[in-house]
Amino acid sequence: MVVFCSRGLLALTFLPFTAFLHVANAEPSGPNFVVIMADDMGYGDLGCYGGQSCRTPHLDRMAADGLRFTDFHSSGCVCSPTRAGLLTGRYQQRAGVDGVIYAALNRNRHHGLQRDEVTFTEILRQAGYMTGIAGKWHLGYESQYNPIHHGFDEFHGYVSGNVDFHTHIDGAGFFDWWHQDNRVREEGYSTHLITKHACAFIERAAELQKPFCLYVAHEAPHDPYQGPGDPPVRLPDKPGLQYNHREPAHAARAYAEMVHEMDDGVGRILETLEQKNLVANTLVLFFSDNGATGPGSCGSLYGMKGTLWEGGHRVPAIAWWPGRIRPGVCKKLTCTLDVMPTLLDLAELEPQADSPMDGKSLVRQLERRDDQEKSRILFWQYQKSASMRAGQWKLIVNGASPPRTPQKRPWIRFERLLDNRYSVALFDLSADPGERRNLAATLPERVRSMTMTLEAWQRDVNTGATAQPEKQE
Repeated sequence: MVVFCSRGLLALTFLPFTAFLHVANAEPSGPNFVVIMADDMGYGDLGCYGGQSCRTPHLDRMAADGLRFTDFHSSGCVCSPTRAGLLTGRYQQRAGVDGVIYAALNRNRHHGLQRDEVTFTEILRQAGYMTGIAGKWHLGYESQYNPIHHGFDEFHGYVSGNVDFHTHIDGAGFFDWWHQDNRVREEGYSTHLITKHACAFIERAAELQKPFCLYVAHEAPHDPYQGPGDPPVRLPDKPGLQYNHREPAHAARAYAEMVHEMDDGVGRILETLEQKNLVANTLVLFFSDNGATGPGSCGSLYGMKGTLWEGGHRVPAIAWWPGRIRPGVCKKLTCTLDVMPTLLDLAELEPQADSPMDGKSLVRQLERRDDQEKSRILFWQYQKSASMRAGQWKLIVNGASPPRTPQKRPWIRFERLLDNRYSVALFDLSADPGERRNLAATLPERVRSMTMTLEAWQRDVNTGATAQPEKQE
């Protein structure tokens, strides 16, 4: 039997952390949380994951001093869905955010994360935490979707999928830089501004002596590919792109600079925590929202952003808490859905009863418990494709025609439960993390069993899913 949600998951107390937890009250004592998410960073972009194209000394230091995850996944392979899953601890399909929310007026710009979806910041703020977001939102453009309506005391950043790093104009030509729910003019390179506001938030929380939860949602290294010294790509008085920021040589150089600037910002955040004597009581998490795009690297993994191959959603992830987390590597199957359960677990807070989470607390992993766990099951869905993990096994199903892939990764045709045809690939990731040997033809019973489980999950997340509003003419 597969259980997709669990109630009461966070009622357990993990003794090694007990001395550092608090009982929820009006004046909680901590711990603090800093959740840092890169945008479109691949599994192979960081030095601590074998990357050689980008300089990442501060993130490498975090990995050396903390816990580096090797089988950590975003809950989606594109931006908006992953952010909905991260903030709610539930599969994004339940929130009706199963695809990108686009900036263009003729697309789904009117969609967003609905107010009845419960975020971890809402629960933490109700318990007395100071909450803030610096950077990218991408869960709704209209005022009712603003982060301040989803549990954030403070918001500095932008609401679209990406902005020009200098002029802060989005892909539809709208100026997109905000303080709370007001557009503001603020000069500067977006990565630098995100870092500035993140550090200022930590300093204010330290002065007020309040526990805090800070969500740092970087734009880097998402396109447009612009280093701090590059000219604008989008100008307010000139529609269209001013130059080809995706030209290969330019993109490769700019991408490396963008990653380095973000890494430097991470270093400044860690330095601020150290200066304010907050390190001993602050958990810092870092990961990417999905796999890399063209200039980036997914290492030895196959696929990139927008695909359900490993390169589309297996991402770098680091947990840093000196004195609390012993340095090492975690090889357990983990996911961005696990962030909310972990934060609430450490804060000794209960999830909302009518919004049971799909993620699971990672406190056991942070404590480096080596006891045996049952094989975990996770699911992904994007457009007409879906996939699932059951321990070491990964199934990918394409409900339409097979995508174009190299012949070394052939799709196998199978009968679907509804008597039509589908394309499927099955991999043993313990022996083949690069997804090079499709075992579907040799293990048909496993394929059928996993397909039934996948279809049951699809029915589950679609039942009662939050509806998005119709477009008003």
